[in-house]
Parts: sequence; structure tokens; C-alpha cells
Amino acid sequence: MKFLDHLEEWFIAFLMGAATLVIFVAVVHRYLSGLAIPGLQDWLITLNTSWAQELTIYMFVWMAKFGAAYGVRTGIHVGVDVLINRLNTPWRNKFVIFGLLAGATFTGIVGTLGASFVWELSHTSSTSEVLELPMWMVYSAVPLGSYLMCFRFLQVTWAFIKTGDLPKHDHSHVEGLEEEIHGAKA
Repeated sequence: MKFLDHLEEWFIAFLMGAATLVIFVAVVHRYLSGLAIPGLQDWLITLNTSWAQELTIYMFVWMAKFGAAYGVRTGIHVGVDVLINRLNTPWRNKFVIFGLLAGATFTGIVGTLGASFVWELSHTSSTSEVLELPMWMVYSAVPLGSYLMCFRFLQVTWAFIKTGDLPKHDHSHVEGLEEEIHGAKA
């Protein structure tokens, strides 16, 4: 279960690294193709990197869906709680639980509608324009990201019911740094 605790970070980090590499290769290819170097220029022009833009767009869509789940888990997801925080504790807690369960319900519905759409799409021959990927693979980001976000809402709700605490993102905290500092002192 420890792996699930950081699923979003690993997946987003992988996609960011891969997207950076793909864009870097495409830019270098484009630049070098413009140089009048006999043989090299001819060879580079035969290589097609038009797929790079489409692939990175799809990667960013996946990053956005999984990033939203990360935001719920860590407490950095957008929320308007100015009025709720002014309520007395029992009422505040009820509204917080209602809001979290509403988020879980909404993302569960979006996940289910997305899964239905992906299922229907998987029975067609629809493919992406350049990469010619089956479109159901591209749109799978919607149900997978939404279900993960629903799961994270339920996790936060359960933790709030047990402890009364919501995840708070500390911008000054760097995870793993304490262990490194303590290891250096030892």
C-alpha cells in the first residue's frame, strides 16, 4: 500500500521526464535539420518527429488528471472554505465531510461516464491523427484519473473523520530532507 501513497508523484514525474525528453529530441532534430551538413541534413529530413507534439499533449492531459488526484491527497486542490472555517467546529466538520463526499461522488460519476465513453470508443476504429493510437487509450486518462481522485477524496474523508485533520500542504517542507539531515549528523 506504500506504493499507492506516492502513485501520482511517480507517474507525473515519469511523464514530465518523458515529455521533456521528447520535446528536446524534436527541437534538436528541427534545429539540426536546418543545418546544411551534407548527408546529415538529408538523413535528418527523412526522420519524422511530427508525432512529438501530439504525444506531449496527451502526456500533459494524463498529468493533469493525476495531478488533480495528487492535489486532493496533499491538500493543495482548490477549495473555497472561507465561510466554512468561520462556523463552529461541529457544523464545520459536517460541511467538510459533505464537501469531501460531494467531491468523491462527482469524480466517481465522471469516472463512470468516462469509463462508459472509453468502453464505447474501444469498439470503434477511432485513432489519433499522427500517432494513430487507439483513442480509447488516450481518453482512458478520464476514468483512471477520476477514479483515483475519487479514491483520494474518500481517503481524506476517512482520515478527517478519524482525526479531524485535513491534509495541509507545507510549501517549506521538502520530503526526505529530514532523513538526509539526520543521516549526515550521525
